[in-house]
Amino acid sequence: MNTNDRLRFRGRTTTATIALVAGSYLVMSGTMAVTAAAQGSGDAAKGGWLTQLWPGASRVAPAETQADAAQPSGSSVHEKTAAGNTAAASKRKAAGKEALFGSAPQYVGASSIHEKNAADPATSAAAKTAGKDDLFRPGPQYDKNYDAKSQVDIYGAKTAVDPPRPPIEIGRAQYTSGAYDESSTLLGQLNPLLPGLAVYGDWRTAVAYNSNNGKDIAQIATRLNIDVDFKFTGTERIHAFFAPIQRGNAFTRYEFGGGDGNGKFNEEFDLNPQTLFFEGDLGSLYSGFSGKEASFDLPFTVGLFPLFLQNGIWANDAILGGAVSIPAKNSAKLGLPNFDTTFFAAFDNVDNKTILGSNNNINNNNNANIYGVTTFIDAFSGYIEAGYGLIQGRDDRDGLLTNFVTAAYTRRYANTLSNSTRVFANFGNGKDDEGFAILSENSLISGLPSTLIPYANFFVGAGNPQPLVDGNGAGILKNVGINFETDALTGYPKLNDTGSNAFGGAIGLQYLFNLDQQLLFEVATVQPFGDPIAGIGVATPQYAFGVRYQVPLSRAWLFRADATYQITEGADEDTFGIRAEVRRKF
Repeated sequence: MNTNDRLRFRGRTTTATIALVAGSYLVMSGTMAVTAAAQGSGDAAKGGWLTQLWPGASRVAPAETQADAAQPSGSSVHEKTAAGNTAAASKRKAAGKEALFGSAPQYVGASSIHEKNAADPATSAAAKTAGKDDLFRPGPQYDKNYDAKSQVDIYGAKTAVDPPRPPIEIGRAQYTSGAYDESSTLLGQLNPLLPGLAVYGDWRTAVAYNSNNGKDIAQIATRLNIDVDFKFTGTERIHAFFAPIQRGNAFTRYEFGGGDGNGKFNEEFDLNPQTLFFEGDLGSLYSGFSGKEASFDLPFTVGLFPLFLQNGIWANDAILGGAVSIPAKNSAKLGLPNFDTTFFAAFDNVDNKTILGSNNNINNNNNANIYGVTTFIDAFSGYIEAGYGLIQGRDDRDGLLTNFVTAAYTRRYANTLSNSTRVFANFGNGKDDEGFAILSENSLISGLPSTLIPYANFFVGAGNPQPLVDGNGAGILKNVGINFETDALTGYPKLNDTGSNAFGGAIGLQYLFNLDQQLLFEVATVQPFGDPIAGIGVATPQYAFGVRYQVPLSRAWLFRADATYQITEGADEDTFGIRAEVRRKF
């Protein structure tokens, strides 16, 4: 075979190969197209995802399938073929375009609407409306006798709550709506002034008979809490809190009975503010002064401000200093959808009765500094709280350094159990300033999850576990149950709440009726182990039974009654208390 023969052979081979590949491609394309058309037709007939999303729309089967389906049964095959030959060329052209560009989806009614519009332009507007109706669900159908009240009853017949308004309200009122006057822009166009002054609070009065710490006293006691709030903008304000008829934890009272009542009126007055602080957002202030929208939020506070962490267990005090928060952050790398971080420091009014001492039931709160950081994190299908704090002594506590760490995790399990597990630890170079405690707070989700709440809270502690700060001198167990808390008014008795070298807990049942009353029963115990720390822990087991009832008398008045009976093994007498209280909110 010479060179020319080889070239002709290769050319014929190449041509045949190209023809074979092209033919195979066309055959395969036709097969796939037929299969896809058949599948599309079947899906449309069954009602696919598009029909489910838009009930008025569905995919249309190919035109030839519709034509075959619509053909009368009496027509012959020859008639169908003759009718089909007339449109064959146009279909082949359309098929060629679809092969290049793909066919657009067709919806029921679409082609007929266009044909009607072309035939009768006067129906164009109606046709467009009909097309929209195919894509949207029909509007709601109401009964002829529409009853607005029955529609509200669907949501538990809830109505708007009309709370008592503050007795003094000047300027822009809080929690109101409507047309407001134009705001001043003294702090900038992007941080308009919304000035408003509000004075509000509550007044509590209780009558009680308590046998506590070997003393029997019947008394009537009262306290007045007054909040004064002056806001400048939506984020900046000055706030103050006053408790004028109490001094520390001693309240104005009349001791009228009991073996240890003094039979006289005991006035306690203190006009100094319990809190007084400025609160604002640096991002909003920057926006106002610069005229540019800030890309950050940085809330802060300075002054005598309340520090309340882990539901008040780790911190519940007003400290003199400042705090700044970095809020609402997230991290895709760490898988954290939301977390906040707060830094705080104080240089006076730091209350820790056990570590810093007290005189005549008044805490020594001006002999230490405090520094700390706390964070709140949404993670692991739950909620994490963590923090670190340092108390630095000065003056008569100079050289004292006590570290505090805490962590907590809260989560609901299998829609059956809600749990919060909390860990607290403290260590340093002071006297009796080392200890740790673990708390487990649990509530079962009953068949009445909003109103019937069984709960069981447990603890174990070693050494001398301490809250970071607490202005009431309460211990780390203050929230374990009602038998571990006093009433901050009459000296109502409580179990030992230090958690020092002890374990125990509280089991109770809370019923909220129709969310308008509260009835609670609880049993609790403290079981000591090891050697007790003198003046802190207990040497023998304690047991208690408690009950509480609360009911609102009106939007402003509340009635509450408590009773507890407590037994300490080896004690000369048991401890008990009974009290009734009315509270007026204003």
